Amino acid sequence: MVAAANTAAARALVAGLAAAGVRDACVTPGSRSTPLTVALAEQDVIRPWLHLDERSSAFFALGLARASGRPVALVCTSGTAAANFHPAVVEADLSRVPLIVCTADRPPHLRNVGAPQTIDQVGLYGVSARHERDLPAPGSPDASPQVFGQAAAQAVEVSVGPLPGPVHLNVPFDEPLIESPADHPAPTSSPQAGPLPQVPSITPRPDALEAAVEALDRCERPLVVAGPESGGLPAEPIAALALALGAPLLADPLSGLRTGGHDRTHVLDAYDAFLRDPRAGALAPDCVLRFGAAPTSKALNQFLARATAATHILCDLPGSFRDPNAVTTRRLTADARSAANALREQLSGRANGDWLPQWRRHDARARQSLDAYALAVADPFEGRAVVELQRALPAGATIFAGNSMPVRDVDSFLTSDEKALAVASNRGANGIDGVVSSALGHAAAGTGPVALLIGDISLYHDFNGLWAGMRHGLDLTVVMLNNGGSAIFHYLPQAAHEHVFEEWFATPSNVDFAAAAGAYGASHCLLDDWSELEAALSGPGNGIRIVEVRTDRVRNLEMHEEAWTKANEAAWA
Repeated sequence: MVAAANTAAARALVAGLAAAGVRDACVTPGSRSTPLTVALAEQDVIRPWLHLDERSSAFFALGLARASGRPVALVCTSGTAAANFHPAVVEADLSRVPLIVCTADRPPHLRNVGAPQTIDQVGLYGVSARHERDLPAPGSPDASPQVFGQAAAQAVEVSVGPLPGPVHLNVPFDEPLIESPADHPAPTSSPQAGPLPQVPSITPRPDALEAAVEALDRCERPLVVAGPESGGLPAEPIAALALALGAPLLADPLSGLRTGGHDRTHVLDAYDAFLRDPRAGALAPDCVLRFGAAPTSKALNQFLARATAATHILCDLPGSFRDPNAVTTRRLTADARSAANALREQLSGRANGDWLPQWRRHDARARQSLDAYALAVADPFEGRAVVELQRALPAGATIFAGNSMPVRDVDSFLTSDEKALAVASNRGANGIDGVVSSALGHAAAGTGPVALLIGDISLYHDFNGLWAGMRHGLDLTVVMLNNGGSAIFHYLPQAAHEHVFEEWFATPSNVDFAAAAGAYGASHCLLDDWSELEAALSGPGNGIRIVEVRTDRVRNLEMHEEAWTKANEAAWA
């Protein structure tokens, strides 16, 4: 009876996910999760992606959900397997990516009594979960199959909005976990494939909209900032709003506004270089309108924090407040599209004299200098990897940027261009773990070629992620910037403490990446000349390719400083 109830409950949960629009599930098999694993394996609506490592599985699901725009289910067994999901759940929370985290568990009578492979999984993910539910054990009086189907449907609805994110379903199973083959019933039919729940638009409250319009109408030096956002911000409405305001549009590479066919006449992309200068005080805005998360650029964040006399309007979804500088003076609670459209419809259009032209002059000069430096410098320069990737990748491709220096190089060297390139990164918690798996999840979505720009330490952190690429026949080009350690620390104060710096902060790994790649069925090559990159990126069906670019950490620090200094001098000349 218990085994049959487990099967019925698991099938109902999977059917509930399918009916609510889920099409992918990442499964790391184990004993206690047997009913869920078998239920997923015996249907053909949700694609089950097999993984061996829970942490890599969760980050793969994160990348797949971000790229597809659909929630992805995660399944694991009980105990520490569920804890290995936690880093990706944290990232999904902060990056607003929908995941349905299904952790198998012991039934209540086996908890807190020393049963093996049992930890306290109720509330395991804390505030990182939008919603969590400890389901009843199948076969108990309050555990009809409908309970599991309804829980799945509710989980999907919560995960997609209004504030997208992860939902946790803790699913206890008692033994025997599954019937014998002779008694195990064949599925009577496939689950019904339903659509995702509709998330209604969130329009601004009239009083908040009126206050924001009033501030924007009376300002003379408006600034629009488009920060990072999973899946990108709505480009056309925000670009049209900047046009109506006569405002510079500072577009983070993770905003989705730097490249594409929308109006980019107000888009600026080199502000990180020239806002470092004290003379940038002359560009102080009197009104800042911000969409998305805090920008990648430290220089821009500091510039905005210094604009204490300005009105700062933050447009964001309910349930979140992304303002680390604590500068917001007006809050516009709405989705970005509704907010941008509503503001544009009510604004009084006008010109702002030389305000936009002077920003554009500084930006154009800085951009020209940055590009020229990246292409001219003789030593291997990590910033050039971004320039070459943007040149070589086709429209519709994705650059997945690792954290630490790669995403900062994308911020500095990705130029505004009509060729649409998606840029993604795990910028919620800014961790270097799980980056390979997240990039493979993007590749699994099938939206176009994916190139991962990553450092050697971050690649080392998620070598296990490469197994999924081999198992599922995915294509991914990994451009690894191997500077023998953690280059980001050279930009921080501890770099001056030479007696501890190299061992405890730079941390060279001394990994033989060619040998490690071979263990996971990936190809490996050393890039001797940038002209070879295009060939490495071309053609489908090439599996996982690691293109290693060896650079010198200290010299790259010097080159970055030179590039920024020259760009700043050009901008203010």
